[in-house]
Amino acid sequence: MIMMQGLLWTLKTSTEFRHDAGLKWVLFFQDTNGLLFKAIPASLGVSATKQYHVNSLAVPRKAKEAIGGITRLTHADGRSMVINVEYNQLDPLLRATGFPDGDVNCETGYSPFPGNINQLILELGPYMEELKKTGGAIKEFVNPKYKDASKTSFKSSTRLECMMQDYPKTLPPSAKVGFTVMDTWLAYAPVKNNPEDAAKVPKGNPYHSATSGEMAIYCANSLILRKAGAQVDEPVQEVFNGQEVEVWPRLTWKPKWGLTFSEIKNKVSGSCSVSQKSTMVIEGHNVILEDLSLNGALIIDSVDDAEVRVGGKVQNKGWTLEPVDHKDTSVPEEIRIRGFKINKLEQLEKSYSEPGKFSLKP
Repeated sequence: MIMMQGLLWTLKTSTEFRHDAGLKWVLFFQDTNGLLFKAIPASLGVSATKQYHVNSLAVPRKAKEAIGGITRLTHADGRSMVINVEYNQLDPLLRATGFPDGDVNCETGYSPFPGNINQLILELGPYMEELKKTGGAIKEFVNPKYKDASKTSFKSSTRLECMMQDYPKTLPPSAKVGFTVMDTWLAYAPVKNNPEDAAKVPKGNPYHSATSGEMAIYCANSLILRKAGAQVDEPVQEVFNGQEVEVWPRLTWKPKWGLTFSEIKNKVSGSCSVSQKSTMVIEGHNVILEDLSLNGALIIDSVDDAEVRVGGKVQNKGWTLEPVDHKDTSVPEEIRIRGFKINKLEQLEKSYSEPGKFSLKP
């Protein structure tokens, strides 16, 4: 009890400090989902525009998919609230309330109830007021997980749980609670399955592994660059750790190069193209891609006060991906769970450590 009181006091004082510092929102990042950070700026914009006290991030969801659904629940007396309903409760709830088919896909090919990815943006002011009233307590429940439908033995130890996404239940009816739906490729690629379990996932379903999580980053960056005006080759199918994944060009950049799409679009001009075998790493703030044709590996590192215009034809042997067996203990564990290692055959690498304007055109 003393430990819990100390934790709540720390939470309360830390939020007060951040609010006093002029910050308006707090993000609860509750999953091993690296893609989320690409979706945060737009989601914050939605919170600010709609003045949401609570904004749940969501992705399109297939009916009966094992992910909670965002719903509007209406009481018999007319009161309603926007809240997450866990996937194992959603279908029975619908069938019991006038929807005989339960959770089914609509004309879009997805369920009408978006998938909750368990990332919350809260407005700090109302959140602090709620902490004063509740002390941070959320109603608990028992969540048994049975071995089979007989419900006579447990799959794992039953535990007492509470869910952060139940926070809106304590809010007054006047609270503005909403959600933001992002395309899955931009916002959701959790890493939570080991190689053995991922390889057993039915074909067509997401692996949610270290392998698929890294490939999702490359996919998102490739699509962002394509939307910014560059011609980016289609991916190829390869198998790592028993998982067939799409391998896009390996494009990465530090957040300071572009937190929003508009920033990235302003740094891509002319006729730019990237081949599927390519790797590009941008570690500078003001790097501009201008009529660049990339077919190999390119690494650019520059200080913030350096403007670097990169163009022309960059062609070399590049970096290749070599499959690695996750059971091979002679390989470092972080490489084994990834399923491949990178062979750096050849690259064009430039570093700019002084302020100024520079041009890189091989």
